[in-house]
Amino acid sequence: MSEQETSDTDLSARGLRWIEPDINTEAVAEYARQSGLDEVLAALIYSRGVAAKDVDAFLHPTLKTFCPDPSSFADMDKAAAEIGQALLENRKVCVFADYDVDGATSAAQLNRYFRHFGRELFLYVPDRLKEGYGPSPDAFQSLKDDGVELVITVDCGAAAVDALDHARNIGLPVIVLDHHLMGASIPNCLALVNPNRQDCSSGQGHLAAAGVVFVLLIALNRYFRTQKAMTGSELPELMSYLDLCALGTLCDMAPLKGVNRAFVVQGLKQVAQDQSVGLLALSQVSGRSAPRRVGDLTFGIGPQLNAGGRLGDPWLATRLLSAEDMGEALSLAEQLNSLNEARKAVENDILDAARRQIELSLEHNPNQKVLIAMGEGWHPGVIGIVAGRLKDEFHKPVIVIGHGDGFGELAKGSARSVQNMNIGEAISAAATQGILVSGGGHAMAGGLSMEPENLERLSAFMNDYFAEDVQSLVEARNVKIDLDVMASSLTLDLLTVVEQAGPYGAGALKPLFRIRDAIIHSRRIVGANHLKVSFGDESGRCDAIAWRCADRPLGDALLQGQKVDLIGYIERNSWQGRDAVQFEIFDAMKNS
Repeated sequence: MSEQETSDTDLSARGLRWIEPDINTEAVAEYARQSGLDEVLAALIYSRGVAAKDVDAFLHPTLKTFCPDPSSFADMDKAAAEIGQALLENRKVCVFADYDVDGATSAAQLNRYFRHFGRELFLYVPDRLKEGYGPSPDAFQSLKDDGVELVITVDCGAAAVDALDHARNIGLPVIVLDHHLMGASIPNCLALVNPNRQDCSSGQGHLAAAGVVFVLLIALNRYFRTQKAMTGSELPELMSYLDLCALGTLCDMAPLKGVNRAFVVQGLKQVAQDQSVGLLALSQVSGRSAPRRVGDLTFGIGPQLNAGGRLGDPWLATRLLSAEDMGEALSLAEQLNSLNEARKAVENDILDAARRQIELSLEHNPNQKVLIAMGEGWHPGVIGIVAGRLKDEFHKPVIVIGHGDGFGELAKGSARSVQNMNIGEAISAAATQGILVSGGGHAMAGGLSMEPENLERLSAFMNDYFAEDVQSLVEARNVKIDLDVMASSLTLDLLTVVEQAGPYGAGALKPLFRIRDAIIHSRRIVGANHLKVSFGDESGRCDAIAWRCADRPLGDALLQGQKVDLIGYIERNSWQGRDAVQFEIFDAMKNS
């Protein structure tokens, strides 16, 4: 049966279609022979499109192999010279950062660099609610009034045309370090470093801002050596900055290819050195072990750092990652941890209400292409997370909108989409039609401002816009299985092999394993609505976790005594110095 011919009876507990593994056993065997790998590892790396001759570089990525020449970036040498001269002359320099993890890690790298020379950067992070995203004329005016002599924007600024024009008019030099998509025109500024500007020949458009900043620091060290302003022993050892670079790269979901892999692999080694008091403090206040793996950063540290920008003080994350004193770090970490707990509660309330709206809407019109929910007082710092969760649940683009107190006259919305349905383009089109006051984004995410009374017009427009995208919605429910395994195969040996092919993240998905004919032996709810499960097949038993599903259809499929096929990921569960294998259940399908 083809994908087009599958029906709802083929759908899993999560409403997905499982696509069978497609393994060319002869090609994998030959690849294993050429690369010297065992066949499981060979199959995992072969599926990533890595040539056999490049396997060693893939498994052991280094900056020496993958780091680009800073001079290949447009304006990079100019930016390094201007910042270097400002540092030597002890000018008052401000780093203007976005309020997310990528912005915070970018700013913290610069702050750490300046502190190496006994200089202190002035920090500015805009308030999400009061100022919105990126620089504004008022923000630049306030910095000028405070005596700032140079501004460096990180993770923002490439599209801030009005703000940069104002900075030029008041004589405030600005250097932009960004990575977001931009048009052909270059805003008025001293230098603009962005691998996604159209005249940049670096070929590094996949970098997060944290990666762009790290390359700038390489350029700065080279500038000081070339100018004979400092010797190599006087310059910072930049490898120690890779903990921040890796954190920003992972949390911004930059694709793990090329130098990004090297940033993360080498950065995790720096994380394990426990040099960052900020990361240690966050782990301590939340009761977690010190971070060691990708998941510790993306699912543990990242949400805590983002909580300040979402609900509270947008400066907290940057200040924490820049902290050098554990007492100060613990105080900041406590604030972020409290805000993160509040964020979870707010998120769950909005998620429940938005889900009810969407379910009711689908009862009236099950053929909607884009799902929209709106609520009074829904916090703009959280609606993006909610839209993402609902997109994953309903497998359609979702827009979540808040209005009322704290928003002013306009409602604010955040959108998340599925592959091949460009939501940012659709939002821009709606703004052009006058349905929205403003809006835009990229293929998978977007934001908007609108008059609340235009909700029905927006819904009609979006469904008309994507009227022909039937196949995209079919494909959005497809999930490809990588390998079939038995429960007894889920061992630390297999886990070690899987980890060798990592790290995993955006653009490098974890392998998805299927276990057929698994019997659920026991289950219990942990946390708010997670399930701790024990299951087995004819070969053996294994422990598993299923996240956020106790009250959802996946939870209903994991009842004690139920016989199901499971798909999921093999994970390492570390507790009190001991490692064990845990299967992370992604989906289940009842046996017919």
